[in-house]
Amino acid sequence: MKFGAHVSIAGGIFNAPLNAAKIGCETFQFFSRSPRGGAAPAINKEIKEKFINNCQEHGFSSYYIHTPYYINFASTNNRIRKGSIEIVRQELERGDQLAVTATMTHLGSAKDIDDSEIVQKVAEGLIQVLKGYNGKNQFLIEIAAGAGKIIGSTFEEIAAIIKTVEKKVKYKIGVCFDTAHAFASGYDLRDQKSVNETLRQFAQSIGRDRLVVVHINDSLVSLGERKDRHANIGKGKIGINGFKSLLCHKWMRDMDFVLETPWETESTIKKDLNTLKRIRANQCK
Repeated sequence: MKFGAHVSIAGGIFNAPLNAAKIGCETFQFFSRSPRGGAAPAINKEIKEKFINNCQEHGFSSYYIHTPYYINFASTNNRIRKGSIEIVRQELERGDQLAVTATMTHLGSAKDIDDSEIVQKVAEGLIQVLKGYNGKNQFLIEIAAGAGKIIGSTFEEIAAIIKTVEKKVKYKIGVCFDTAHAFASGYDLRDQKSVNETLRQFAQSIGRDRLVVVHINDSLVSLGERKDRHANIGKGKIGINGFKSLLCHKWMRDMDFVLETPWETESTIKKDLNTLKRIRANQCK
């Protein structure tokens, strides 16, 4: 069980592991390009070696890329949809260069199409992303919070998309489980009974073996409120007891957990990391 956070690449991608080590991470996540748009910075041999050396120097054996925010596989704007396909494939290949463990993405919004078209539309885009891809950087779908017509907020919808894609490409898609998103979408995590039931539903719908990494965030919004609002650990509606229950679940013994909690100062994220480490040390025997 390792804990980390989303960290900055300011000054160069090779700074991500340095920034992660500075705050006490055991794993980390980063954007390999601006999440708002623009061309991705090149990864040449020197940058690649510097990044990997920094990871090795600080003991990082697993780390993750998050794709940009503007990805939308269900857009009716061909420029956006085609761009989403191209960028996610690029992120997989860029991650391969950096020996990244996995790359996760949101799927977008279906506000412009009928509900009956969602699964097929998204699957068609993902098939194009994954066709011919043989890299070690695993592709992950991240569970969404479900605001509006955001795609991927239910286990059943994610499972249907995965099934449709894998009929066409020989590739095993993984999943990133975000605690705040799942909670906002109606999956309770506030105590041991709730955690057990939510993970049972995940296993039944998606499959235990597809869970690769967890975004560990408290939620500012109540259960099922369908808004994406992260809170610091123990400061939201999931609460500290929920995180104790999740971390001590048998599934989580070898899992990576990445914080995306509000980062007002460096000490804020350090506090969240230390809270998780204390639970691991004192509660999960």
